Amino acid sequence: MQLKFKVPIFDVKNLSFRVHGQTILQNISFQVFNAEYIAVIGPNGGGKTTLIRMLLGLEKPTSGEIRIFGEKLKRFKEWHKIGYVPQRASHVDTNFPATVEDIVKMGRIAKRGVFAGMSKADKAMVEDAMSKMDILDLKDKMVGTLSGGQRQRVMIARALASSPEVLILDEPNTGVDVQSQQRFYKLLAKLNKEEGITILFITHDIGVIADDIGRLFTINQKATICNDPKKALSCEDMSELYGIEAHLIHNHKHEH
Repeated sequence: MQLKFKVPIFDVKNLSFRVHGQTILQNISFQVFNAEYIAVIGPNGGGKTTLIRMLLGLEKPTSGEIRIFGEKLKRFKEWHKIGYVPQRASHVDTNFPATVEDIVKMGRIAKRGVFAGMSKADKAMVEDAMSKMDILDLKDKMVGTLSGGQRQRVMIARALASSPEVLILDEPNTGVDVQSQQRFYKLLAKLNKEEGITILFITHDIGVIADDIGRLFTINQKATICNDPKKALSCEDMSELYGIEAHLIHNHKHEH
């Protein structure tokens, strides 16, 4: 495969993280390449969010190395290439005084700076991000009046407004109904396939892994990399590492 000759977006080597004498992550190594769609799963407290915080430069590893687009983490400056939707991002105070468009614009301002002003190109990118997340018809609505599923799409549009090459979503489905989740997965798969955006999707719910996902990373202090999620149950140590008997739920759309 040609992937081996490309510079990985994330290149993680022997990463460990300890705090107050407790090991949160131990000796983790993996690579993420352009246009991949990866689910990162594991139990609560297994270290998934800590790992993501390290990938985003928000937490320093105790040992090991992270390179982003070939650069050592401490030298990496092009953070606009990485869109991040944190946990509970869609939980907004119902009185929050901002429209959907205001929120999505914030993602663009993060790239340009508050005082740079919005150019025509910036406005076009904001419209495009709302269009991709299917929320153009909501742009003048106050964000506090929206459903959880709608707010979820607003927060992803905000991340998309800076034209990222990578989208990292940390437990985005909390408090979102099943119908909204299904719509959400379709939109993510479309972003991955049609826009070539690399997606890392973090969840503790093994039952939500979608058919479109290319690889599965199981994080529970250590990491197991599964290159074929449909055969995840035959991946060695998967259930043991996850801490429960692991069951994957697929759509079975091609089966009877």
